[in-house]
Amino acid sequence: MLRCLSLLLVTVSILSAQTVNVWPEGKMPGLGAKEPESEVKRQDGFQRITNVSKPTLTLFQARRADGSATPAIIVCPGGGYSYCVMDKEGSEIAAWLNKHGISALVLKYRTPNNRDGAFQDVQRALSLTRAKAAEWKIDPKRLGVIGFSAGGNLAAKASAPVTERAYAAVDEIDQQSCRADFAILVYPAYLDDKGGQVAIDLKVSSSIPPTLIIHSEDDKRHVTGSKVYHEALKAAKIAHEFKLYPTGGHGYGLRCEREAKVWPEDAIKWLKTVGVE
Repeated sequence: MLRCLSLLLVTVSILSAQTVNVWPEGKMPGLGAKEPESEVKRQDGFQRITNVSKPTLTLFQARRADGSATPAIIVCPGGGYSYCVMDKEGSEIAAWLNKHGISALVLKYRTPNNRDGAFQDVQRALSLTRAKAAEWKIDPKRLGVIGFSAGGNLAAKASAPVTERAYAAVDEIDQQSCRADFAILVYPAYLDDKGGQVAIDLKVSSSIPPTLIIHSEDDKRHVTGSKVYHEALKAAKIAHEFKLYPTGGHGYGLRCEREAKVWPEDAIKWLKTVGVE
């Protein structure tokens, strides 16, 4: 029954979704994929997209009775930077956020193995959303990012202090801020350098916005990075919270059946504490 309800919510959101290109035609910086965009087939049936050369942003708009602007969150699916899991860590997350009055924008960023391109994509997505804020009825001052696994790494980068963009401005949209106002990192990957320090491509300073880290002890491959990042944020006196559950594993989205299954409720409570409701 719950699975059917989840699927219904996703279907309703998809029907009302609007997809736009992240970059103007011919003006995307950096490189695209060498092969045509395609799906990576797995037995679990989830949609994994790879060889992304034309990044997109899909708006799942939450609507309020009074017509006022909503907070919004850019959703960065996981996939090890090899592909984007567009439903389990994309549209399903959007439907959940919509249910709580938060608009969601699912980012299909460049893959495979194009971290520089993916970072440019999320920065541009933040600026694009702010430029479209009035049209999309979004509050540009309450625009955050949520990421899963590799997407969690991307979300951490998007919330880091930015002295300059990772690309030269291509139009007036890039006059808008490209930094997230808050960040949720769900079982994030690649946050440490495997030597006890924060990964070299993450810049930790006091200007990082409020951050929620979600992980479980039994995600042996990636939980150390979250612990290292948590300690770094604490040392920098950054407002953040670290939810560490005994069990949960990795890659579950909203479908966890172990102790980390409460993370969505904990995330909504945290969002309210930082003024996102």
